[in-house]
Amino acid sequence: MSDGRMRRVDEAVRAVLSDAIAKDLQDPRVGFVTVTAVKTSPDLRHARVFVSVLGDEQARGETLDGLASAHGFLQGRVAAELSLKHTPTLTFHYDESVDRGMRITQLIDNTPTHPRPHTDG
Repeated sequence: MSDGRMRRVDEAVRAVLSDAIAKDLQDPRVGFVTVTAVKTSPDLRHARVFVSVLGDEQARGETLDGLASAHGFLQGRVAAELSLKHTPTLTFHYDESVDRGMRITQLIDNTPTHPRPHTDG
């Protein structure tokens, strides 16, 4: 499958999951979740779903448990809304890129600035 088609499939799966999680998932363990990316295998049999979770590590763990528990419901939504040869098996992973970005921003903000010496040429 071409890279462009894979990107479209990944984005379509991401959109369906984002909508289903926000509007239809009733699991109290699932807090405020953003589906940041989906990486589907070329054979469409597996999809790694990357999520960002608002809250501490405990909230993150509970949310991931809730999403794993709801994977059948969420796969059903993907199957119902997208015409794919195979409905991928979903696995949920915490997207650490948000944490890394925040950490880099914090390091930059806390770096002391030293004025450069002014030289008159």
